[in-house]
Amino acid sequence: MLTKAYIPYGGYYSTPFSRWQGSFANENSMELGAATTKRWMTEKNWDPKMFDYVFLGITIGQPKLFYGGPWTSAMLGAENTPGVLISQACSTSTTCIFQASVGIETGLYKNTYALMTDRASNGPHTIWPNPKGPGGEVISENWMMDHFGKDPWAGGAMIQTAENVAKEAGITREQCDAVALRRYEQYTDSLADDRAFQKRYMFPVEIQVAKKKTIMVEADEGVMETTKEGLDRLRPVLPEGVHTFGAQTHPADGHCGVIVTTQDKAKELSKDPSVEVQVISYGYARAKKGFMAAAVVPACEMALEKAERSVNDVKTIKTHNPFSANDIYLSDQMGIDVMGFNNYGSSLVYGHPQAPTVGRLIIEGIEETALNGGGYLLVGGCAAGDTAGAIVLKVG
Repeated sequence: MLTKAYIPYGGYYSTPFSRWQGSFANENSMELGAATTKRWMTEKNWDPKMFDYVFLGITIGQPKLFYGGPWTSAMLGAENTPGVLISQACSTSTTCIFQASVGIETGLYKNTYALMTDRASNGPHTIWPNPKGPGGEVISENWMMDHFGKDPWAGGAMIQTAENVAKEAGITREQCDAVALRRYEQYTDSLADDRAFQKRYMFPVEIQVAKKKTIMVEADEGVMETTKEGLDRLRPVLPEGVHTFGAQTHPADGHCGVIVTTQDKAKELSKDPSVEVQVISYGYARAKKGFMAAAVVPACEMALEKAERSVNDVKTIKTHNPFSANDIYLSDQMGIDVMGFNNYGSSLVYGHPQAPTVGRLIIEGIEETALNGGGYLLVGGCAAGDTAGAIVLKVG
């Protein structure tokens, strides 16, 4: 259990998530993330030089990634601050925030910034030398489609892991469709009153589309209206499967930033010093081969155990749910109502840019918990390679 790591209330933002090949498709995600952070901090009259360490979370390669951590630090205005790159697929945000928290706990850092950014659009195509191959043919790799389509260890596509869990657990197509519809309805709650909930944390992105023209992206792009009738008409993605394209997430682009610091500094930076956000614990797990969706449960259980809490003590639960089966399995195993968490939406609805996905969920969870008078927040989600990460925060 951690005791010294805090997130300032309001010391974070998430951009809207843009649909695949949408408004962010031609931007270097590190440059765009740094530029947005710089604008955000300027609005708050914060000097980026206050950070003694920067964590850059990114999973899909971009030009100049070799210099990712320190280059991003310099671009956002912390020129003398070192930075490190963390890449753990869908668990990247959880790991960045936890690693920053461990540094605060041990006294290694006093004030850190975690920027998680990814662009699933226009992913790189890597060429590797193959000197022993016939005719010197190269080894090529498509970072997006190849990796989504095949785990080199388990051997199947990511959706196959969810279908494996669904089959073993007896999860049906009807259940998956019902959860997909419920998550969309929950997302629409975040749009009420002129997007009042989203505006608590969402920060617009400025994109230069021409020499003398810029646009501001202020809301999510690519969210599809979901109805029962529409879901009924869709075919399963895999033969005999329970997931349609309406019951799985979609690739997206976006970024988010979170400050992790000491209790005193968090109060100084907080938009409301009476609200404290403390990082409590972290959990991790790896499921059996080809069962990625199942890993979330033991990761959440570990995080709760280390926090000395049970799931019944938690006020808010958010999950990264690339497939409906993830949430159904979690609810069955942990004895909770599948329709009662992921309020205000989730990655199933607004998309999955990889590194920033769980960061946005954590930010949304903080705001939801604060709205409801405080309490414990549990955030968990699966990640490539049949793994998962979870984190517990306390909003006071």
